[in-house]
Amino acid sequence: MRKLLLTSLFLGLVAATPATAQTTGGLGSVFVGVVTDTPIDENRTVYGGAIGATGKVIGFELDFGYAPNFFELEDDFGELGSSGSVSTVMGNLLVGAPLGKVRPYATVGAGLMRSNLELFDFFDDLDRNDFGINYGGGVMVFFSDNIGIRGDIRQFRSLQNDDLDDDFPEPGDFDLGDFKFWRATAGLTFRF
Repeated sequence: MRKLLLTSLFLGLVAATPATAQTTGGLGSVFVGVVTDTPIDENRTVYGGAIGATGKVIGFELDFGYAPNFFELEDDFGELGSSGSVSTVMGNLLVGAPLGKVRPYATVGAGLMRSNLELFDFFDDLDRNDFGINYGGGVMVFFSDNIGIRGDIRQFRSLQNDDLDDDFPEPGDFDLGDFKFWRATAGLTFRF
């Protein structure tokens, strides 16, 4: 499974390089949505954006997402005093099928997953940066040549280094981590 995943990511990134040279235009999106299947089993708000370039079938984008209350816990008496956020920055390969003004697509990518956890007032904040992957799909519907809407669903998952003593990990040293969540978003898309 691990070799298949790493091979897919590598081929996706290689395929994205020539795709940007054959682009039919730039693409920018802003979105809002929810993250679900979180460690605390509650839906949380997420917002962000993406910028990239698309060709007839293949494209590439840089996606940023921010969930400011990802780790917030509440009980019957109000907040328990814990909160925290998750930020993601991912480079993604887009493979789409242009069907006139409708463009369904699949996406896979890799990048940074940054989590910040604030536990009560007397503990130090816990910050963590993980290498992660995401995969999913969506659809873009354009009302004009330049403006449309976009719906998207992806799973984000951290990768763990099995050899913690290795200062320079190799791609084969990583396995799927336990930190994962789904993100569903909707927003505006602009072609330029």
